[in-house]
Formats: sequence, C-alpha cells, structure tokens
Amino acid sequence: MDIDTLILGAGAAGMMCAAHAGGRVLVVDHARAPGEKIRISGGGRCNFTNLGTTPANFLSANPHFAKSALARYTPRDFLGLVERHRIAWHEKTLGQLFCDGKATQIVDMLRAEMTRAGAELWLSTTLADLSHDGAAFTATLDRSGQRQTVRARALVLATGGKSIPKMGATGLAYDIARRFGLALTDTRPALVPLTFSDNRFAALAGVSLPARLSNARASFDEALLFTHRGLSGPAVLQLSSYWREGEAVSVDLTPAAPLFDTLRDARQASGRHDIRTELARHLPARLAEHLVAEWSLSGRLADWSDAKLRALSDRLSDWTLTPSGSEGYRTAEVTLGGIDTAALNSATMEAKTLPGLYAIGEAVDVTGWLGGYNFQ
Repeated sequence: MDIDTLILGAGAAGMMCAAHAGGRVLVVDHARAPGEKIRISGGGRCNFTNLGTTPANFLSANPHFAKSALARYTPRDFLGLVERHRIAWHEKTLGQLFCDGKATQIVDMLRAEMTRAGAELWLSTTLADLSHDGAAFTATLDRSGQRQTVRARALVLATGGKSIPKMGATGLAYDIARRFGLALTDTRPALVPLTFSDNRFAALAGVSLPARLSNARASFDEALLFTHRGLSGPAVLQLSSYWREGEAVSVDLTPAAPLFDTLRDARQASGRHDIRTELARHLPARLAEHLVAEWSLSGRLADWSDAKLRALSDRLSDWTLTPSGSEGYRTAEVTLGGIDTAALNSATMEAKTLPGLYAIGEAVDVTGWLGGYNFQ
C-alpha cells in the first residue's frame, strides 16, 4: 500500500496533522479509540486552548522554537474551528476555554476534519517494523492480527510522551527518533503532584486554598490542594514543571497580603482570642490546626508581641517545604523534554537531517503550562 503520509498517533496532534497534510494520509494508533487524552482532559470538558497563549507559556531547551507555530496558528484560529462545528464553549479563569458539553465533541470535530480531508484511520494497529530506503518509509503494521506493509513518502511521529501509561503512553516516538539519528533532551513528568515520603499531609487531604508556589525559577498564584501523598492543585502542577528532586519550594498561604497588620489589629480588638482561633479565621480550619501543632503555636493574641506576630506572618508567606518526589508519569499530564528542537525545522517540524520525517505534539521538547496551552 503506497501513501503520501503515515501518521503514528491519533491524538490531538496526529488528527490535526491528518486534516491538513494533504494527499493520501493514513493515521494509525494502537488504541481502540482516537483522542483518549482529549476525552479525559479538562475534567471531561476539554480545556482546548488558552486565549493568553504566548511563547512564554512553554518550556523548551530552545524557548524561541514555538514562536513560528504559535504565530501562524493562534488560539483564535482554533476557536474559529470549534465554532464552525457548533461546539458551545465557555471561558474559565486565566483565559482557559472549555467545552460546555463533553470533551468528545473535540474528538468528533477532529475526526470530521480528517474525514473531510480524506484521511484514513486505523485503530488497534501497532508498528511491527519500520525502515527508510533513502526515498520513502516502509512500515509493517499489525492490524488486529493481520500484517500489512505501508510505504509512505512522509512519516509523522505524533505518539505523544510517557505521561499516563495506563492509557497506553509509551516512548515509541523517542525510540524512532533515536533510530533515525535525532537527538533527545532528558524527559521527566510534568504538571504532576508532588509527594512527601512521610505522608505528613495525609490528615489534610481534601483541604484547598489559594496560594503562591515558588522556587528559584518560577512562581504561580493558583489553588493549592493537600492530598494523602502530598501537594496538588493548579499551583503545584504548574511549579512541578520547574521543580527538580531535592529542591525546596516556598508556599505562600496568604498571597493576597501578609497577615501582620491583620493579626496586630486582631490583637488590639480581641486580645483574649487564642492564636489557633485567629488563624482559623484566615486559613481552612484543618490547616490552621496542623500549623498550630507543627509550629508549636499557643497562647492568647494579647501575649504575642509585634516581633512574634511578624515572624508568624513571614512564615505563613514563606513556608519552606522539600518534596521527596512526584507521582511520576502515572498521573503527570504531560512529559517535559523529548525530541530535541535543534533537530527540527520550526516552521515545518521536519527533521533537518532526514527529509520526510516529522515530529509533532508532546513527543517534541516543547511543554506548555497547565490551562489549555499544551492543546494549542
């Protein structure tokens, strides 16, 4: 079977590529349905883009690599496609756009675009062998137990990264890239909860509050969620992309403003209140109890000097914690790193050393923030 383009991977990148590649296109995926990560994204409603998308919202060894693609196809362009398919949507905080209905609407839209372009989709299909003879790629495909050989002028690696292996994620794109001489950057889980080996926050599981999470490289103001294993929530997931093992993170539990003036005013007005009672007015009750015990706080407000109140306020604004690790690829939303952008043309995503080989999507060393950036 001779075709123009063989696309490995029927996720968002692979399906979008199939809709635009032109010629005779075949998309293959080992899954039983296309767009499985789309289906579970955004709590089942798919955070399909972010109106504030800029190159600054992406991590890569080359921070300039994404500029060309982002300039040529903007969030407004994708939103136009969504609206042409009559998919209702709404904006949440920070420019995040979600479907009003189910995420499967986006899958259906991309499949419809593929069909319109004449692309063919083979599911439950695995790659058994792959070679290149200098003119074309020859792939041996196992389709439901039947071997078929496909010869294609172009090959697109769109199989994603290692995140969420229970959904079938593998390092296939990296293996193929290595085979054809493309360099890789180190990969690691990103947008992932952070863990503590002592389970110190197990009693706080489910407690959430606005916070600022920071390290030497980044800072994010969003929700913090305590879990049985550690810390999660948008602020933690965002910072996890910038965190490395062994590093401490700073947690500001009062990001709106330090509490010193508020605590001093409370001492003046209600000096007989216990410090535990006062903290519970500004933090979730269970968290206040935890901090009182961990930091050995006691006494009435009237007994707290300005110096002690300021020290407490400073500690609440800079609670230093050192995670023991992360939950890994099991729950990571994306993979950081991948196929080195130095090996690719930023305008076409074609390999510089092997014409006809392309790498797109999560397999490439371009990783977005939480909030629709990766989809865009």
